[in-house]
Amino acid sequence: MSRGSVRVACQRTTAIGQHMMSTSTTLSSDDVSGLANLFFLLLTDTFKPTVLFESNSSLRTYILNRPSKLNALDDTMLSTLRPKIEEWSSSDLCGTIVARGNGRAFCIGGDVGSVANKAADPATRPLATEFFKREFELDFILAALKKPYIAILDGMTMGGGVGLAANAPFRIATEKTVYAMPETKIGYCPDVGGSYFLSRLDGEIGTYLALTSDTISGRAVFEHGLATHYIPSRRIPMLLDRLAELNQPHASLVDRTIEDLSAEREPTETPAPFTGAKRVALDYAFRHNKVEAIINDLEIFSNGEDAEIAKWASDTLTMLHQRSPTSLKVALQAIRRGSKLSLLQSLEMELRIATAFCHGASPDFQTGVDAVIFKKTKERPNWSPSTLKEVSAEIVSRFFDPKSPFLSSAPSLSFPAELTSGTISNPLKYALPTEEEIGSVVTGSHASGGGLGLRFDELLARFAELRPGKMGVKEKLLEVVQRRCELTDNADGNQVWLKWKHQSK
Repeated sequence: MSRGSVRVACQRTTAIGQHMMSTSTTLSSDDVSGLANLFFLLLTDTFKPTVLFESNSSLRTYILNRPSKLNALDDTMLSTLRPKIEEWSSSDLCGTIVARGNGRAFCIGGDVGSVANKAADPATRPLATEFFKREFELDFILAALKKPYIAILDGMTMGGGVGLAANAPFRIATEKTVYAMPETKIGYCPDVGGSYFLSRLDGEIGTYLALTSDTISGRAVFEHGLATHYIPSRRIPMLLDRLAELNQPHASLVDRTIEDLSAEREPTETPAPFTGAKRVALDYAFRHNKVEAIINDLEIFSNGEDAEIAKWASDTLTMLHQRSPTSLKVALQAIRRGSKLSLLQSLEMELRIATAFCHGASPDFQTGVDAVIFKKTKERPNWSPSTLKEVSAEIVSRFFDPKSPFLSSAPSLSFPAELTSGTISNPLKYALPTEEEIGSVVTGSHASGGGLGLRFDELLARFAELRPGKMGVKEKLLEVVQRRCELTDNADGNQVWLKWKHQSK
């Protein structure tokens, strides 16, 4: 328990005691009983642990337990989680590790209000960068676990909450999942490994999410590759019971157990947002390495003849114009760099970026937190610089150049030696096949072999072997084939082959 919590409890106790002594009225037994109950409630609220731990057979679960704050991570939670996770990782009694959240969120991120306040004062600024350091270290430790790790995203999952789950081999979305990396809203940059996992999503979906801070929800989180499975929320208790019954919970058995409770798309469910022509437009606009070029393409699309694409482009422009111009340029460069880095290297880069923001490389972090978190304004914050044109290459270099004075005090990440020397989990292994994998099968370059000249039914058969029993594979293949393949007729017209289009038009 933190000293602050003890101090608050003592203050409440003193206030109640003074009230009881100052009253001249004789208290009845009911009054005394009522005050005692109030005192008990105050104490239990103050001393309630912000992380709960459960053990059931070989199953180990941590539950983020700060529902009134939507399970936002603070220093106490980080201090509590890391030693327990390291203990479980090395315990022979632990078979599977599960992450959950109490209330309507898994975790909405780090407690950025507190971090920004610390960063604003030179005396406490090192504590702000230390928070990011400890948060990123925990994210890497979770990614490097040798035990099956399951993150249940049954509610809001944003920012730092995404970091706890993004590299888990099993990430479960439900109809309650609301997923976002909202950092550009507050004048900051996607972190917790975002430059690594967002850059590895299909096409430019990750670039779009990083820059716009847009949210996706429900089954779309699964269909766009951010979750590995989709399960109705009501089945989560059943899943936990089944996981606890596993005697030897190796990864393939865990996958099969989760898959058995997965659900197909209902006819009434909203389709995933980034498919078809809209997805082609998204990949085309966000392929650029300069934000100004992205804006230019979106402006062209917003004046196009396709009403659906025009509305999407217009809505996207509205979001981007609301964001910090500095954050947009820093985020885009981080995503492009992260696509060529390991997870550890990405986290190290993001820690330097966080350090630069905390040390005033841009005032927008303080401005954004004050406007969005504290004042909760809907107006565009007073970003400085206010336009993309004014964000010079020199400003962007403050976050990446090793010689930048804003990076001179950046801390280093530290882990147990056995973690850095091993391999991290593959977050795509149990997810739907990626567009790149589908393309490799169509073109005959997939590692599993196979030649050119596939029909769609043959493509389905191949992935039935590669992803046996995986829910949603047929729908994913159909969407990708319709968007990225041409149908080629042979001479007599009896066979129709798939031909991969290497560039979207």
